[in-house]
Amino acid sequence: MKVLVTGFTPFGVEAINPSFEAVKALPDKIDQAEIITLEVSTVFHESIEILDKAIEINKPDIVICVGQAGGRFDITVERVAINIDDARIADNKGNQPIDEPIFSDGQPAYFANVPIKAMVEKIRESGIPASVSNSAGTFVCNHIMYGLMYLIDKKYSNVRGTFIHVPFIPQQVVDKYNAPSMELNLITKALKLALQAAIENATGDIKTALGSIC
Repeated sequence: MKVLVTGFTPFGVEAINPSFEAVKALPDKIDQAEIITLEVSTVFHESIEILDKAIEINKPDIVICVGQAGGRFDITVERVAINIDDARIADNKGNQPIDEPIFSDGQPAYFANVPIKAMVEKIRESGIPASVSNSAGTFVCNHIMYGLMYLIDKKYSNVRGTFIHVPFIPQQVVDKYNAPSMELNLITKALKLALQAAIENATGDIKTALGSIC
């Protein structure tokens, strides 16, 4: 089995992106599955093109894209991506699409096809905060998750995947009042556990209440 895990380049005012810092610290193998890591540019459409090429070359069984969610305090495994770009800030090449579909021939939304609840529960069992998220935002994180699931729908039907958001790391919040953060080693540990759960629960998810009221 092969698992492709991606992280993003820094964007906005940040000099570091904890997503790829955590991803590149993952071991080469998890439960006998080969782990392939890749840094993806924080750029609309270019990020999907890079991902597409990586899937074509590496032929992974599972793809997990990871990104930074400054302001979130826990590891959030995404359930759904929507077919819209609505960028509050420009990407790393100055693109700022507003209310634009990602793919005109894509579905309004795509759902993750990995065991997201098993992944969350595995992380929580280790004492690391985690939850299922029902919104990946409308920036490049949602964009690449939607792109991943679109590619799975159109080209790579045997692949399973989703997106995971991670918090800031402490060095990013020194000048951000009351902003939550998580140690990098805990983020990497959480990603490893999420991957283990995705590998172990290949035939389906667990049945447990992890929804939200609002």
